[in-house]
Amino acid sequence: MTFAGWMLILTFVALIVALAKPSGALLYRLYDDQPLPFEAGLFRLAGTGPREQSWVAYAAALLAFNIVGIALLFAILKLQGGLPLNPQGFEGVESWLAFNTAVSFVTNTNWQNYGGETTLSHFSQMAGLTVQNFLSAATGIAVAFAFIRAFARASVATLGNFWVDMTRVTLYLLLPVCAILTIAYIAMGVPQTLAASVTATTVEGAEQVIALGPVASQLAIKMLGTNGGGFFNINSAHPFENPTALSNFLQMLSIFVFGAGLTLTFGKAVGNLRQGWTILAAMLGLFLVGVTVTYWAEAAGNPIHQALGVAGGNMEGKEVRFGIAATALFAVITTAASCGAVIGMHDSFMPLGGLVTMFNMQLGEVIVGGVGAGFYGILIYAILAVFIAGLMVGRTPEYVGKKIEAREMKLAVMAIAILPLFILGLTAIASVTSAGLAGPLASGPHGFSEILYAYSSAVGNNGSAFGGLTGNTPFYNITLAIGMFVGRFGVILPALAIAGGLAAKRRLPEGPGSFPTTGALWIGLLAAIIFIVGGLTFLPALALGPIADHFQVAAGTLL
Repeated sequence: MTFAGWMLILTFVALIVALAKPSGALLYRLYDDQPLPFEAGLFRLAGTGPREQSWVAYAAALLAFNIVGIALLFAILKLQGGLPLNPQGFEGVESWLAFNTAVSFVTNTNWQNYGGETTLSHFSQMAGLTVQNFLSAATGIAVAFAFIRAFARASVATLGNFWVDMTRVTLYLLLPVCAILTIAYIAMGVPQTLAASVTATTVEGAEQVIALGPVASQLAIKMLGTNGGGFFNINSAHPFENPTALSNFLQMLSIFVFGAGLTLTFGKAVGNLRQGWTILAAMLGLFLVGVTVTYWAEAAGNPIHQALGVAGGNMEGKEVRFGIAATALFAVITTAASCGAVIGMHDSFMPLGGLVTMFNMQLGEVIVGGVGAGFYGILIYAILAVFIAGLMVGRTPEYVGKKIEAREMKLAVMAIAILPLFILGLTAIASVTSAGLAGPLASGPHGFSEILYAYSSAVGNNGSAFGGLTGNTPFYNITLAIGMFVGRFGVILPALAIAGGLAAKRRLPEGPGSFPTTGALWIGLLAAIIFIVGGLTFLPALALGPIADHFQVAAGTLL
């Protein structure tokens, strides 16, 4: 580890803290019920309006919208051979792959069982994938807004309006910010063109055809919307997606900025900014632990290679232009959020580095998380934590003035249990079937890690790939799609149900019997609950994968 590496990490954290307040204020303006320019005309045109919805109506609108999105994206991918803006002449995508991709982008997962530049036309990339990058991100923030209203309101049966929330987020937040980011990326060297390719002459004198396309516009929203799907097969490791150290740093900031801002939106909405700062502190505390472990593991290097005379840290699978510190930081950011973009091969990380990225996703990516998704995920953990604290000290479980009762606990446990049930269940099925075992490249613990990472990424709606797994088979296309769908909506529905119940309750004034949910004690308790619940749930599987890998490497056994 180096001083420069730690300065990079600490500068990133400092900027996220500095940007949290202005981004939170911007999000609060959209969350607020005050009308915004032009929206009344848009709602009349669309046949909707600011009519308040119950949690059931909110959830029904959300589900209907996203299911239609899956159908439309599937149709675009299947019919791309006859659609415009296809200079490469690509045929329609195979059915199971098209199904997997449609579910992937609508659920904000962006798992990709294909190479973008060799499979999809410009029309599919723009009208299909990029559009869903905007809409899936807006859906996540809309759910976060609904959850915030549950605590900010009292004795009401409504949570806002899904169509209003989604429209506001898309039109007044994501589109303008992405337009600015797109121009910035173009200035840094990211292509934005409808041309199919460019031919370059190499230093050896040979000709090389390099794919081009509307990259910058997709790059902006894939990072800001924490989607992560790359235009190119190697994602943000490609010099056309990530040409400079500055573009790399801007991409990392984009991933976290609105997830961090939502914490202060929550604090402002409930009338206590300390509540928001407390949640952000817990997030960043867990984040720094993950970065420290990953950076240390990668900087320490591979003892097997060092015994052969290859000194230094582990550079396998990393871009030399980014190095160990930036790659470790990017990996923890992208898995702590539901982004999934990568600048290095996680399969080539040291076992403990790979463990951190995997564990981040298994926790439900509540460490900042995806836009909206991580926030309502950590609030569910906060409900669990305050209930456990109430049992330990004999106080009535309440959070931000709302009493936590049996209904909330049942739904919270349901939301938390969805991830391990499907991550571990699907991993078990893949590990004992011939179709599943045909996927991993490696054998033994590392091969198991490849399978476990894939389902952790899918069900956690991350989308990053460990590498080494052949996922474009009917078995993996179907099972990963099931995991992505359930991992997204299986958490959203209980979250909205919790929100609906809390909104109907009256707010209780804080008194002597209230458990304090600000300050260092609460930060530690919340972080500990997240870590312990995740650890107890996934430790056996992790012991069979990256932990066993770690001991094999220490013993001098090749990966």
